[in-house]
Amino acid sequence: MNDVLSLRGIEKRYNRGTPAEITVLRGVDLRIARGEVVALVAPSGAGKSTLLHVAGLLDTPDAGQVVLGGQDLTGASDRRRTAARRMDLGFVYQFHHLLPEFTAAENIVLPQLANAVPAAQAEARAAALLDRVGLAARANHRPAALSGGEQQRVAFCRALANGPQLLLADEPTGNLDPATSDQVFGVLMELVRETGLSALIATHNLDLARRMDRVLRLDAGRLA
Repeated sequence: MNDVLSLRGIEKRYNRGTPAEITVLRGVDLRIARGEVVALVAPSGAGKSTLLHVAGLLDTPDAGQVVLGGQDLTGASDRRRTAARRMDLGFVYQFHHLLPEFTAAENIVLPQLANAVPAAQAEARAAALLDRVGLAARANHRPAALSGGEQQRVAFCRALANGPQLLLADEPTGNLDPATSDQVFGVLMELVRETGLSALIATHNLDLARRMDRVLRLDAGRLA
């Protein structure tokens, strides 16, 4: 199977069974092939974060299937879903969400330790990733001592620390000024291409979207 992710007939509603019920996703079908980078463009409130949460096993759809790496995880136990998130998925958000009390390197080491990676190996991978994004000299700095662009590059490294199959990113440069956004996005794309990673990246920036392999638009709960 060449698909890393397959969403089949995904529906998601909130306030189910009440007069205030809201249908956010209406039969969404989505396939992402290995090594493919897909842009997800949507107006505010259209449900892109909900779609990413379903794809990332953070939320359960009301109908449909979520197949990751050939395995149907729709009805999987919390333990199995947690393991898949930890090993097979990488997440990047608009805000870096780095742990403020830890250094840049430690923020990348910690998710590896949670996967039972030996400390020396985790530290070596963190150092290699930081060097790759031009932050080797900032490894021992805490997030507050880093610029916005540097913080987000560390967040990219953390997302890739465990060698996931799929990267899910929600407006990963949306909190940066245009020049920094372009530079940081370039770093992200280089990392993705070099590792052969698949990615689903939500963005409002059409210029960035056009640099990916495909552009999908989510509107009224459906993909086009």
